[in-house]
Amino acid sequence: MFSLAQCLGYLVFAFSIAGFLQKKDQRFKLLMTLQSATYAIHFALLGNPAAMTSAGISSVRMLTSMRSQSPWLAAVFVALNIGLGLYVASGWHSIVPILGGTLGTVAVFLFKGIPMRLLILCSTLLWLGNAFLSGSIGGVMLETTSATLNIITIYRLFAARRAAVPVAESA
Repeated sequence: MFSLAQCLGYLVFAFSIAGFLQKKDQRFKLLMTLQSATYAIHFALLGNPAAMTSAGISSVRMLTSMRSQSPWLAAVFVALNIGLGLYVASGWHSIVPILGGTLGTVAVFLFKGIPMRLLILCSTLLWLGNAFLSGSIGGVMLETTSATLNIITIYRLFAARRAAVPVAESA
């Protein structure tokens, strides 16, 4: 519970919460970069090379997305995530973080609004499964909190969209 690996997982959780509290995109992305880099080290210590690789790529991806939203860069990060993830895969469970990282990449580079958040939710649920499979206490806390906050935000976006659309009057 208080091994170096688990303590790094708690730090990942703290970086994530601090990031979600930011109003400025640059600060958010910087904290998410730190979160992903620390997550990579955390999964390395837990012996999950596919999750380590995907989190490391996510860290670089987040830094890159601060400068560009290019679909070509999305393709590069998807290819890196799948290629390197499969190269270091150590079993069937390795596909979970590879898919999670891939969906996250597609979401942040190619989508906006509710569709982006729905893909991020799918990615988060995959990372939650990975955290359970890896025995990551901080990861379970992080992904559960992220999924909950994302579901609330998706609901609020749907409600705002519904309120903005006038109801057709009966004839």
